[in-house]
Amino acid sequence: MRAIGNFLWFVLGGFFMGLMWWLAGLIAAITIVGIPWARACFVIGQFTFLPFGREAIGRWELYRRDDIGTSPFGAVGNILWFLFCGLWLAIGHLCSALCCFITIIGIPFGIQHLKLAGIALWPIGKTIVPVEVAEAARRANAAATVAGIRG
Repeated sequence: MRAIGNFLWFVLGGFFMGLMWWLAGLIAAITIVGIPWARACFVIGQFTFLPFGREAIGRWELYRRDDIGTSPFGAVGNILWFLFCGLWLAIGHLCSALCCFITIIGIPFGIQHLKLAGIALWPIGKTIVPVEVAEAARRANAAATVAGIRG
């Protein structure tokens, strides 16, 4: 099912939005100071081409430790990202979602565009992993929280 979903996604609009992510990455790379954002754009652009079966998850949620992307520096980077690229990519995903929601068969694709719009607004501190890895990380975090509560 994931292969079919990714094929239909790619053909029916995912290709265009993936190219938009890569264009944002090229623009960021040209500025030199935007190279860290450019790398994220290429990774998320690849995710945008074939999103079914993978998920964006916070690095803290996955690794249970802080890094520069999950620190206050990451928040500053996300604010800069939002101002220069994030808002425009999110608007593109929202418009694509609205087009998908017009048809019943396009609803899953519209939902995926909404998820990508959220990532477009605040991408620093996130990583792309298979859905099973994200679920396992969430289960492990829940188990650790319950164990902490129980003492």
